[in-house]
Amino acid sequence: MFNPQEPVFWTLIAMLIFLGIVMYYKVPAMVGAALDARGEAIRKDLDDARRLREEAQQLLADYQRKSREAEDEAKSIIEQAKREAEALAAETRKSLAEGLERRTKAAEDKIARAEAQALSEVRAAAVNAAIAAAETILKTKAAGATATTLIDDSIRGLKGRLN
Repeated sequence: MFNPQEPVFWTLIAMLIFLGIVMYYKVPAMVGAALDARGEAIRKDLDDARRLREEAQQLLADYQRKSREAEDEAKSIIEQAKREAEALAAETRKSLAEGLERRTKAAEDKIARAEAQALSEVRAAAVNAAIAAAETILKTKAAGATATTLIDDSIRGLKGRLN
């Protein structure tokens, strides 16, 4: 059955020697250990990838929360700025109204003083005109030293009554 001259025989012998050498050096155990190590490395890589994915999801959630907080804070800042702007506008309107009121009052006071001064000047002019007219009338109607004394006394009395 086994013929040493057959190439199949020598192939079988070579195969058995090869398998013997492989078994002697514990190649299947080394291959198994290498495959186990590779499997363990893959498992660690998967665990790391899972952990990194969870961390990334947590970071994403944190950033989304911070983004919402920042948006809320920005809205709050905008609302506060609007309230401050409205308050400033109201204060400015009030200040302008008060300033306008003060200026109007000052102008009215100035007009009243000008009217009083003009009235005083008109009265003074009327007194002077009345004195001059009375002096002229008295000079024409009265004569002599009595007339001069009478005129001077009347002028002095008239000035005291009119002013």
